[in-house]
Amino acid sequence: MNGAGNDFVLLDNRAGSLRLDAKTIERICDRHRGVGADGVLLVEPAANGADFRMRYYNSDGGEAEMCGNGARCFARYANRLAGSTSTVSFETPAGVITADFTGDLVRINMSVPRDLRLRDSLDVLGSKLEVHSVNTGVPHAVVFVHDLEAIDVLRLGHAIRFHGHFAPKGTNVNFVKRLDANTIAIRTYERGVEGETLACGTGVVACALILHELDGVQPPIGVRVKGGETLQVGFEKSGSGFSNVTLTGPADFVFDGKIDI
Repeated sequence: MNGAGNDFVLLDNRAGSLRLDAKTIERICDRHRGVGADGVLLVEPAANGADFRMRYYNSDGGEAEMCGNGARCFARYANRLAGSTSTVSFETPAGVITADFTGDLVRINMSVPRDLRLRDSLDVLGSKLEVHSVNTGVPHAVVFVHDLEAIDVLRLGHAIRFHGHFAPKGTNVNFVKRLDANTIAIRTYERGVEGETLACGTGVVACALILHELDGVQPPIGVRVKGGETLQVGFEKSGSGFSNVTLTGPADFVFDGKIDI
């Protein structure tokens, strides 16, 4: 499946028979010798009252707490397994996520953002950068730029991702350009993928929330990703934080198949 170009292999593990190690996940995600994907998603039984449990692994084999585009794909896949219900809920390490469906679009309720920081000045590759950050299920750094296409996402993203300011686990990195009153464009260096991806759902949410904090832009906020789609972020301001954070966008089936692991 893919969510705005962010692609995933989804596996039904409700029976609990799959035991995937990091090497196997890397092989599945290898675009030359495997299926090819940014990550692997497992559908598993829930433990605390939700419909399902979501397990997400980056292409390097490491398990991550949350993935916004992956969560939308997971929701559509789980909904198909469940027999097409109006909503579906699933447990993640970042909290319980709920989703509803309108055609091919999926709207998910994100976990409550935390650890918001604005205007940190960081020395990156010999230059001072103003960097904002927030955790939207996983940590994200956000840098506003004038020329988005000219940014060396791999070099600069890698430097920020491993910067001591974000030690020890590092961060995802988003570069943002304002397009109009309620729309931005972003490019994302994803931790765990260790490269640029066509979209990152938690990054989309992080950039929209920080835009609101800096410029007071009200929801819904449109965020155009590298893959070309524009996702919608909704939220309510709750004191010094946010509540009812939602991410709406596509989640498409690409193909079904089998692989020997």
